[in-house]
Amino acid sequence: MIKVSRRAVVSTAAVALAVSAVLILIVVRVLTQTTNSSASPVGIPGSWHRVWSDDFSGSALDTTKWSTGWFGSGVTAPVNTAEIGCYDPAQVAVSGGNLNLTAIAKAQTVNGKLYPYTSGLVSTMDTFSFTYGVLEARIYLPGAEAKIANWPAFWANGTGASPASGELDVMEGRGGAATYHFHATAGSSGGIVPGDFTGWHTYAADWQPGVVTYYYDGKKVGQITSGITAGPMYLILNYGIGTYGGPISTPATMRVDYVRVWKSGTSRG
Repeated sequence: MIKVSRRAVVSTAAVALAVSAVLILIVVRVLTQTTNSSASPVGIPGSWHRVWSDDFSGSALDTTKWSTGWFGSGVTAPVNTAEIGCYDPAQVAVSGGNLNLTAIAKAQTVNGKLYPYTSGLVSTMDTFSFTYGVLEARIYLPGAEAKIANWPAFWANGTGASPASGELDVMEGRGGAATYHFHATAGSSGGIVPGDFTGWHTYAADWQPGVVTYYYDGKKVGQITSGITAGPMYLILNYGIGTYGGPISTPATMRVDYVRVWKSGTSRG
């Protein structure tokens, strides 16, 4: 009989466990990559090709795609006069495969005005714009009892003068509910989507000539057919706090798994 030492048995078991762990990691990575490389927008019919995306797979914000201020650098004033928080690049981070926009109770003075809260914002104002197509993001929204906390938004803004160049709100947390809108010179249209949109959900809008169709978790939730602009727009994600938002909660983090823009058709030009 061949005798095998206890040390050899332990060593063999350790190697087997290590190999198993590596195989599990490979499988998880393959599954994750398969999910993140979806060939089309979730639940939206048609033939699509992706023209822009960010899966936030690194350890820092990709500044070739995003900037962190609202019409400026460093700490900037809010987007809307009804907001009571400013935007600070320090509240923007990328980790764990997500973009993290964190709202905190930190007072800062911007342009002579004191804001009691500070949060994060990113936009493609200086790097990317598009005309027509699908804009889509998978987002985690803090909240409780089916009410979205604070004033989060995923939207696109026209590159020209406001409101003539348009504003397309894919998802805006207003009064604790998920809402969609389109704002332009002709006025504003939109709606409230019933349901609990705290936690992880996918939000998308299909912008085509004269019409925008909105999808939440792959289901059509609304459509706007008047006042739709035709000029280029850029992307914005921000986690605001203010009058029109839901219950104020800090610290709180809006997380974004990915952002994608798609064009109709099969070509990849």
